[in-house]
Amino acid sequence: MRAVSHRRLALLVTAVGLTLATFTPPARSEVLVRFRRLHAFHAPGTPARLDKVGVLEIGPRSARNVLVLNPGTSASAAYFAPLAKTVVSKAKGWQVWAVERRENQLEDHSVLDRAKQGMATNQELFDYYLGWLNNPSITTHFQFIPDADVGFAREWGMRVEIEDLRRVVKAAKRRGGRVVLGGHSLGGSITAAYATWDFDGEPGAKDLSGLVFIDGGSSPTPVSAEEATAALQALQSASPWLSFGGISAPLAGLFNAAGSTGALIDPDSPSIGQAWALLPANLKPPIRVTNLAQYGYALDTETSPPSLIAAQAHLGRLAASGDPRGWDQAGEITPIQRYAQMFSGTGLKSLDGTAWYHPQRLTIDSGAVAAGNANPAQSILDVRATHGHDLPRRLRIYAFGAALGGQRVLDAATLLANQSNIPQQNLTLIDRHETYAHNDPNSASPQNDFVDGLVPFLAQIRRDRRR
Repeated sequence: MRAVSHRRLALLVTAVGLTLATFTPPARSEVLVRFRRLHAFHAPGTPARLDKVGVLEIGPRSARNVLVLNPGTSASAAYFAPLAKTVVSKAKGWQVWAVERRENQLEDHSVLDRAKQGMATNQELFDYYLGWLNNPSITTHFQFIPDADVGFAREWGMRVEIEDLRRVVKAAKRRGGRVVLGGHSLGGSITAAYATWDFDGEPGAKDLSGLVFIDGGSSPTPVSAEEATAALQALQSASPWLSFGGISAPLAGLFNAAGSTGALIDPDSPSIGQAWALLPANLKPPIRVTNLAQYGYALDTETSPPSLIAAQAHLGRLAASGDPRGWDQAGEITPIQRYAQMFSGTGLKSLDGTAWYHPQRLTIDSGAVAAGNANPAQSILDVRATHGHDLPRRLRIYAFGAALGGQRVLDAATLLANQSNIPQQNLTLIDRHETYAHNDPNSASPQNDFVDGLVPFLAQIRRDRRR
């Protein structure tokens, strides 16, 4: 694995930044899809070129109200794109903005973009990102970024995330309507942190009309001061990046980006990934399968390993016959093509649905949010979520529990409301932990219980009198 210099890293980030926002302008009748980067918080030690936060904006030009969504661990803005298009088609007067965290500027989408445009084959895509790892004859390929070149990312914790998110919320507020903040999984913890964050004596929720928790939230029990200190000390000699499902960064991102894109551009050919010696054995079907079936097998609830529970959905099963064996949705709630589109970033240049580099510090800091209640770990981790007891009483809260969070998500949302005497009628609580996997709320189609609850929730906020 060849190291990259600081200069090469700077050139890579600059090139990515220049191409990210390139979209074909929509016709007047089409839904607006736009990506832009905003100048963000100056994180300690971070080069100024990386002090930016991205926003994927989806919805009609005339919509003044904005639902801002935060992705979870190792996820990014494109993950929400299919959901956002569904929501804005049903919720009158709303746009959906998905947050692209700063770490995604480090990703190399050069061959992914070419493959999505039909200019690179699935084999070329695979070889560039993964095949080269055990094939020295492949000389043009993805380059790993040494941890030593990005040591500043050890400071990319909750403070940096909330300050970046502040820029997004303020931009949404300038549209002149209501702003609702939500998040999936860890994005739910980020949502709770923002709502209760201290901004010059006022909670972040002062600018919000509602909160949405999608199988995630903030536990009221914080980590101890000793645990926070130990985690910070360990981080100083560890990678800045989290390992997802036991797979080190950026490999989990490369697997998902290449796998999802390959499943879409070459679904019926024999799986390239299955034949690859380095693919973990617990991701390989016992019979020869197609690219699409390999992707489904790795992420469906019935065949995906327990370590990847945070990446799973109800996608279907291997087809009953065929060589190579294809994929059968088998009545499951999430179409596999839609799921692959979420992670490939279909139609989006230099964006995919996975965060290849997820800061460990952000996950560490989430343990101190504690439903916005001050605690000793917050001072150690520079977490300022202290307004859990004085959120606006007009605030509306929607919580949806799926397989990973379940009732705990609903309980956390109820506690957050009770702390600030928010009326029970302002809460919408739906528990589907027995039927919805962790990612199904964002991907199930055409029937989706999460969307069925979200649309009237947003409609009610749009009707609420301003107070």
